[in-house]
Amino acid sequence: MKKCHSDKIITTFKKARSSTDKIIEMLENGEYCVDIMQQNLAVIGLLRSAHRQLMENHLNTCFKDAVESKNVKRQKEMAEEIIKVAQMVIKEAK
Repeated sequence: MKKCHSDKIITTFKKARSSTDKIIEMLENGEYCVDIMQQNLAVIGLLRSAHRQLMENHLNTCFKDAVESKNVKRQKEMAEEIIKVAQMVIKEAK
């Protein structure tokens, strides 16, 4: 399995972490709820973006390699993994 590494993905997660730290600080300081919710929505957006980036990277590397291989078992496993992740995303969206 290839190591998933992308500076863009890491940067997105670091931004989400920084924003999450800001939310905690805002809560501790008793700041206005709507301001905290807006910051929270920004974190959710960053995490969704990171997920899309991870999926795209996976499809263009690990998944692509498995599909191009002659290993039918690995091809099936990779397809099942993608279906599983897609189902989690759909479930989360409800």
